[in-house]
Amino acid sequence: MDHHLSPELEELRRTVEDFAHDVVAPKIGDFYERHEFPYEIVREMGRMGLFGLPFPEEYGGMGGDYLALGIALEELARVDSSVAITLEAGVSLGAMPIHLFGTEEQKRQWLPRLCSGEILGAFGLTEPEAGSDAGGTRTTARLDPETNEWVINGTKCFITNSGTDITGLVTVTAVTGHKEDGRPRISSIIVPSGTPGFTVAAPYSKVGWNASDTRELSFVDVRVPAANLLGEEGRGYAQFLRILDEGRIAISALATGLAQGCVDESVKYAKERHAFGRSIGAYQAIQFKIADMEMKAYTARLAWRDAASRLVSGESFKKEAALAKLYSSTIAVDNARDATQIHGGYGFMNEYPVARMWRDSKILEIGEGTSEVQRMLIARELGLTG
Repeated sequence: MDHHLSPELEELRRTVEDFAHDVVAPKIGDFYERHEFPYEIVREMGRMGLFGLPFPEEYGGMGGDYLALGIALEELARVDSSVAITLEAGVSLGAMPIHLFGTEEQKRQWLPRLCSGEILGAFGLTEPEAGSDAGGTRTTARLDPETNEWVINGTKCFITNSGTDITGLVTVTAVTGHKEDGRPRISSIIVPSGTPGFTVAAPYSKVGWNASDTRELSFVDVRVPAANLLGEEGRGYAQFLRILDEGRIAISALATGLAQGCVDESVKYAKERHAFGRSIGAYQAIQFKIADMEMKAYTARLAWRDAASRLVSGESFKKEAALAKLYSSTIAVDNARDATQIHGGYGFMNEYPVARMWRDSKILEIGEGTSEVQRMLIARELGLTG
């Protein structure tokens, strides 16, 4: 593939790069320390059209694709991952299921406000006992024939963008019956925020991503119209597998951005910091470490862009998305560790961006499919089954 960006994509990259450095960087540290959601930054991203990047213009989108989204995510994550994951989850998990599987009425109802950033959407998949094993979903939904409503009961955990003041909906996966072999039929149902019986817990106290919103959700006899079913009944499992395949490309772009941000900060610090009479960047030990960090970020970028290009062109991309997500998340952790080491004691101080990057990196090996799951998917695509 041609990895050179078109003039339009390069303009997007530069625009988001400027926004990240001029708007996000000066403010996000304070939000992070206070564990506070950065509403004004998110609203500005909405005004820029970032939440609508991969959606058609007829629904308020920008008419772009996943490559455009990845470019924006990478540039944001070079400065801060909390802001980047808010965009990633809002698009890949909040709006994309409605775009891919929703009825025309559902698209008209929700997508314009999701694309503008007026509201955020969330994806309620993970449960206390059903993370990587999403087939173990315990949340249930039954159709009440008298009222023609779904009645939902269950709990979801680790759900991003689910409890902000601008969260408009959560798409919930639930067991709606069983197949002949006894396996559950899982369906996806749209639950608007504020629906009676739908309770959002207080934000988690997290190691990282402290300026993003992550909550536990509970559903006690939550009733929504039968028309809130997203796609076909019983097809929810297949739907979220596709959503996760695409989302891995976005997470890979985010991880690449964090890895590149570690390079950026390390180069800057290595030029400024002096030891034994010269800048530490003059020492081969530091030079080689940063060179290896740059090599890793560069390779990760090639991986996620290749996967995104395959998706955009309609080719198979499952293996490539898993490869990109596995590699980029691994090297993001590596680069964050090395950047912290280069900064020495200052790398342990929260006022330096690399401290935030170190705390933010680990979740990339867990969220949207653990590294172990990625290896499993890659092995399956190679024909290794047991």
